[in-house]
Amino acid sequence: MVEILTTGGTIDKVYFDAKSSFQVGNSPLGDLLKEANLTLELKITEVLRKDSLEMSDNDRMRIRQAVKESKAQQIVITHGTDTMVQTGCALSGIADKTIVLTGAMQPARFRATDALFNVAAAITAAQTLPSGVYITMNGRIFDPQTTYKNVEENRFEKKSP
Repeated sequence: MVEILTTGGTIDKVYFDAKSSFQVGNSPLGDLLKEANLTLELKITEVLRKDSLEMSDNDRMRIRQAVKESKAQQIVITHGTDTMVQTGCALSGIADKTIVLTGAMQPARFRATDALFNVAAAITAAQTLPSGVYITMNGRIFDPQTTYKNVEENRFEKKSP
């Protein structure tokens, strides 16, 4: 079984026309993954519903606790991209679990979004990689310790040595 822990971020954002702004809402992942016709056992658990820029160290510890308490050995965490690397680093040292963080540059509710692709990549990575903490974005797998979000290019990259 793969457990998906949702924490908010762009992937879960809803656009409110009247307010001309985004707000984190209920995760649409359950419906999206059902439509994708997955044939593996999944469990989706909401941990937080926050923009990652609003996450605190206490929130990261709450995510860490949820990972440790999960009965699953394969865990995907949906997360906002702005502080995903920080949370990934905060999860290091958890033994015997493969933890993969992912998110989206556009809300999953949008027709043109990278959300479903990134989540599918994370689910696959969680099933195939050894224990550890990873980030999947932009069709690549990263180590949070050596990764950063290139805001100008709107993608994740490996830090230069």
